[in-house]
Amino acid sequence: MSSKPLGRLLGLILLAGCVSAPVQEMSDARQAIRAAENVGPTASGSADLREARLLLESAEKALASRHYEEARRLADDARGLAIRARERSAADAER
Repeated sequence: MSSKPLGRLLGLILLAGCVSAPVQEMSDARQAIRAAENVGPTASGSADLREARLLLESAEKALASRHYEEARRLADDARGLAIRARERSAADAER
């Protein structure tokens, strides 16, 4: 047996292992959304938080379909919007 097919097979196995479910990203997005919701009514009703929830829902669907890279991207976007909603709400509360 030639070493080239074996090398390719090992490369594919390693590559497949790199694409794993975005468990941490999903958790981070959920936590950021909860944190924004806990700041108060300003954050809970914000457009950023509504969009974050929709993105997380889309990420959950992508995850269920094993589209891990898409799920990771959507979860990261949801987290970012939730953080922005929390920060804006906190700034509004300080005024």
